Amino acid sequence: MNDLQERIAQFRKMANDDPENELGHFRLGQLLVEAGQHADAVASFRRTLELSPQFSKVFQLLGASLIKLGKRDDALRVLREGFAIADERGDNIPRDEMVKLLVQLGEPAPESKRDKLPGGGASEGGFRCQRPGCFAGARARQLPKPPMSDEVGKKIYEQVCADCWQYWLRDLSIKVINEMRLDLSTEQGADMYDQVMRESLGIT
Repeated sequence: MNDLQERIAQFRKMANDDPENELGHFRLGQLLVEAGQHADAVASFRRTLELSPQFSKVFQLLGASLIKLGKRDDALRVLREGFAIADERGDNIPRDEMVKLLVQLGEPAPESKRDKLPGGGASEGGFRCQRPGCFAGARARQLPKPPMSDEVGKKIYEQVCADCWQYWLRDLSIKVINEMRLDLSTEQGADMYDQVMRESLGIT
C-alpha cells in the first residue's frame, strides 16, 4: 500500500468511526480526488456539506469532481450554490475558483454582491481566516498571540482565526488522536498529528 492509499484508509476509518466528523469526510474526499477516484470523492463531499452546509471550499471541489465525471448539470447547480455561499461569507479564493469552473463550462461569470458593499466585503475585524470551512466568515477574529512559539504557531496566528483554533484544540484534535489512535509520544504519531493539524487548519 502506497502512502496515498494509506492516507485514504486512515481517513476512511475516521469518517466511518465518526460519521458526524466533517473533517474526516472532507480530507477523505480531497485524497480520493488526488487518487482520481472522483465518484467516491463526490460521496464524501456531499456528506461534508450535509454536516457543514456553509463549507464553501467543498462546493468548489465537489463541482470539479462532477465535471470530471461528466455531470455538467449537477456541477452547474453545485457551483452556483457554492458561489453564492462563498460570496456571502467573503470566501474569495473558493468563490473565484468556482467562477473559473463556471466559465470553463460556458456559463457567464456570476456577479459578486459583496464586492459592491463598502470595503468590498472585508471581514469586520480586518482579518481573513484561511481555514477551509471557517465558521466565522466575515466575523473572524485573530488570535491575541501565536499559540506556539515556533514557525507553525506563527503561521496559525497569521492565517487562522481564534474560533477555528479553539475548534481544532477542543474538538477536532481529540477526534484525530482517538480515531486515528495516535501515540503522541512516538515520532510517527507526533508527525501524523502535526500533518493533520496543518491540513485541517489550511496551513499546509
